[in-house]
Amino acid sequence: MYFDPRVQRALKEAGLDADAVADASDRVAELVARDADRLREFFDGDDPYYSDMEMAHSAASRQEHASADVDLFTHGSDLRGYLSLDGWGVPVEGGRVLREADDGAPVVVELSLGDTVNDRVRFAREREEL
Repeated sequence: MYFDPRVQRALKEAGLDADAVADASDRVAELVARDADRLREFFDGDDPYYSDMEMAHSAASRQEHASADVDLFTHGSDLRGYLSLDGWGVPVEGGRVLREADDGAPVVVELSLGDTVNDRVRFAREREEL
């Protein structure tokens, strides 16, 4: 069960039985795993990436990253991992697809980045998408 005890109690008080709560918990885990796959798909390419990350050594509002690679894992509702950008990296503490193309491919994604960044950062394959 991936819901904490308070959420489980609230769901039961809202009328869901134990099986329905378990089904909802399983569905959350499925959706998180799907998001992780889609984020991996987004970062599976050779072209540059663009972000709205604030960087101490840059006055630009949009950063260009020559390379990016993401290693993600999921557990229940948690999506975690590590993002490597141009030879340095940062922990990933969450993520989601913000916009997709007509064919469903991710166009703009957002990652919640940990220590050294501590912010939500949007990424796109085209500068204009940000």
